This record gives sequence, structure tokens and C-alpha cells, in this order.
Amino acid sequence: MTGEISIGGVYLPTILLLTVAALLLTGLLTRLFAFVGIYRLVAYRPLVDLALFILILGLLALLTGPSA
Repeated sequence: MTGEISIGGVYLPTILLLTVAALLLTGLLTRLFAFVGIYRLVAYRPLVDLALFILILGLLALLTGPSA
């Protein structure tokens, strides 16, 4: 993961862009989980959504990390 990305001359932190991407992916997955019925198996849906967001954000950060 690099420090900043230039979009139209404006430097944005990479973590901001990764957070937006993770938010969009989490939204898609929560709709899929609701459609399939996975949420019937959990006790507290907001906690599952938060954990899913953190896992996706961490995965995106790992995938965009520096290649050694």
C-alpha cells in the first residue's frame, strides 16, 4: 500500500480509497447475506456487519501492500 494516490491533482490517502471500496463490498455482501438468509444464523447483525467490514478492509490492505 502506497502513501497517497493522485486523483485529478488531489492527493488522497490510500486508506481512504480502500475504506470506500470496503464499504461498497460490505454493502454488496450484506445484501447477498440477507437474500440467502445467513443473518438468521447470527444473534446480532450489526456486529457481523462491522466484523465483515473490518475483514474486507484488512484483506484489501494486504492485497495492495508492498511486494517484497
